[in-house]
Amino acid sequence: MSERALLDMAVKAADDKRAEDIVVLNMKGISLISDYFLICHGNSDKQVQAIAREMKEKSEELGYTVNRMEGFDEARWILVDLGDVVAHVFHKDERSYYNLERLWGDAPSVDVQSVLGQ
Repeated sequence: MSERALLDMAVKAADDKRAEDIVVLNMKGISLISDYFLICHGNSDKQVQAIAREMKEKSEELGYTVNRMEGFDEARWILVDLGDVVAHVFHKDERSYYNLERLWGDAPSVDVQSVLGQ
């Protein structure tokens, strides 16, 4: 699966579970961890878990294995490591506290609306 297809799948999975304020940062040349960071949030523990679970299930349906998922039980900040894409699924309260968009402010953003066809 290409990194762009993986990114598109993750964005659509988050959107399918009504994730809010989906942001994608292009980390190429900025981070050695991954090519893209997907950042979004849910309004409850259950929604945060549902978003992360949907990303995992959609990845596996496409034959891709999730490298690691951390924070699922606590549901405050779930990290879904898809290799070229790392998704950060926050609880609404935690997202503003960690403010990853500001931390990685030098990374260009990807137009999420074009991925979702809106």
